[in-house]
Amino acid sequence: MIPPAFDYVAPTTLAEAVAALREAGEDAKILAGGQSLIPVLRLRLAFPTVLVDLGRVDELRGVSEDAGTIVIGAMTRHSEVLEDPLIQQHAGLLVEATATVADPAVRHRGTFGGALAHADPAGDLAAVALALDAELVAEGPGGRRTIRASEFFVDYLETALSPDEILAAVRIPKLEGSWGYRYEKFSRVAQAWAIVGVAAAVRKEGGAIAEARIGLTNMGSTPVRATPVESALVGASDLAAVQAAAASAADGTSPPSDLSGQADYRAHLARVLTGRAVAAAAGMSS
Repeated sequence: MIPPAFDYVAPTTLAEAVAALREAGEDAKILAGGQSLIPVLRLRLAFPTVLVDLGRVDELRGVSEDAGTIVIGAMTRHSEVLEDPLIQQHAGLLVEATATVADPAVRHRGTFGGALAHADPAGDLAAVALALDAELVAEGPGGRRTIRASEFFVDYLETALSPDEILAAVRIPKLEGSWGYRYEKFSRVAQAWAIVGVAAAVRKEGGAIAEARIGLTNMGSTPVRATPVESALVGASDLAAVQAAAASAADGTSPPSDLSGQADYRAHLARVLTGRAVAAAAGMSS
């Protein structure tokens, strides 16, 4: 299908992009990688009057280090995330999850910030951002503000960004100490959306888990932090203890029921995949 008519703006600086978005009003849409927006436009599920293309805003690209934090520009492509040595060294969980995003063609066009701002709970990266305690940096007419990942995802396809704000960067704290990580994803076919995904990072001391971070994909209208599992994992030193903790993975969640799976099926997957992810992250044989 052919998208509805719209005006097109291609700013070259972040300040110009913010000004263009403010001038366009609430009916504007931001074009980042376009891997989610363009299909929506073609299906006429969105009717923007103006499209603000961030593709020429170079200051929104790249990865840098700021003290104990990795700063990833919102327009950094998935393929660049996979190849960046800083991310590989300090945020390996993000690399594992990004490698499962769609296919190579999408990963070479899609952007990290675009995926987070789209806020699809079936997307892989939002759960990782939540598990890693990421902070999302928004730029708007009133200046810059930082939003914790736990407060950024508000509802299905809805974030804490105001209509006149642009996601500029994502700050991910480095994992210090003996951390292991794993992203487990179950989907109907290769390269499809996750029916359920689990992002797990665990830190061990003296052979036992001292700290755990667990993010769940597609277990509610937003990504979910599995805090009951995180608490139960502290002190776990064998596979049986890990499986016992994983039994609470679906507690407090509201998984959807659709053609890919019913809610109870997703709850079962969350428990199974959490056990697998944590065991792999902790170096425990399953």
